[in-house]
Amino acid sequence: MKGLILTTCLVATTSAFYIAPSVEPDDQALLSHETSPERYLIELSPEETRWVTEDEKWALRREGLNFMDITDHPHLGASRISTNKAKEVTFPHKPVYQDTIVPLISNLSKSHMRSNLETFTSFHTRYYKSEYGVQSAEWLYSKISSIISSSPASKHKITVKKFPHKWGQPSLIATIPGKSNKTVVIGAHQDSINLFLPSILSAPGADDDGSGTVTILEALRVILQSSNITSGEMPNTLEFHWYSAEEGGLLGSQAVFSSYEAQGRDVKAMLQQDMTGFVKRTVDAGEEESVGVITDYVDKGLTEFIKKIVTEYCTIPFILTKCGYACSDHASASKAGYPSAFVIESDFRYSDNHIHTSDDRIEYLSFDHMLQHARLTLALAYELAFAEF
Repeated sequence: MKGLILTTCLVATTSAFYIAPSVEPDDQALLSHETSPERYLIELSPEETRWVTEDEKWALRREGLNFMDITDHPHLGASRISTNKAKEVTFPHKPVYQDTIVPLISNLSKSHMRSNLETFTSFHTRYYKSEYGVQSAEWLYSKISSIISSSPASKHKITVKKFPHKWGQPSLIATIPGKSNKTVVIGAHQDSINLFLPSILSAPGADDDGSGTVTILEALRVILQSSNITSGEMPNTLEFHWYSAEEGGLLGSQAVFSSYEAQGRDVKAMLQQDMTGFVKRTVDAGEEESVGVITDYVDKGLTEFIKKIVTEYCTIPFILTKCGYACSDHASASKAGYPSAFVIESDFRYSDNHIHTSDDRIEYLSFDHMLQHARLTLALAYELAFAEF
């Protein structure tokens, strides 16, 4: 997630580094050389691109600027541009599967999310170019595999696969086949970063985006308890994605959706869950706890349906907010021409100010709030799995 980092957090992190670095450089094994003068083509808006170095990328991130690193995928969305329109999808008028979804919601577990997040944040960093990033992805892959094998899904053709990348940390894709190749994607990003010295300093990434990672993981665990889902009787295919290298400029999701675009994959909807657990600044401001529904650079129809899902299945309201261009992986889906949406923990101005530092820790998070995002994820996935597109 490319959110604004407060100056106080930046000063605190740099001061901590110069006084007493907790990790020696040799402790962090990089998979590629960061001293390379290589330049990268970034897209700061649909109309603005710029060539920058790696250090300049991180400097822009520290300034709170969003971008996509399009060096490897400059033509993402070419098919949409050539036809001069995105794929138009009509979403359901209202939620209709309450009788099935409400009992499933009762099986969502805060303790599962906490346990998973404690392990996920125990890696020194999940920086996508690091060996730690590979190790954390391996743990996550094993966890997803275990959820599938210990559920009724093990009897069906439900899979999890690694989507490889040149930097080492793979993206992960769990697929629940339906009767058609029409696909609904639920996404989060698995990597973390410390924007001062990514290859050295710790980045527990509890909120960004460990929270989203374990939120959709819990939704996957519970939805696989439904025989309607695991039997493959739903009209549409469900996929759960955990992207690598979001922090580097949406690199993993661009690779995935570039591949899908090239294959002609029929993605009907994509929801991104990035940062789902921080509410302190909202509460401190005297505001009501809510689900932040992003309204800029998203699909209006899908976003309207998500608002109805929150109203129907969550016990807190939604608030409409904006995050700017390329603020998370839904932007890759949108650029490829697929309807996408993004929800976050709060009004964007109150989102977590600890991210991208060593201080993005579990103790700042609310698992009650993360449970609301899990309710939303589970309900949306089920409703759209059975939608007639």
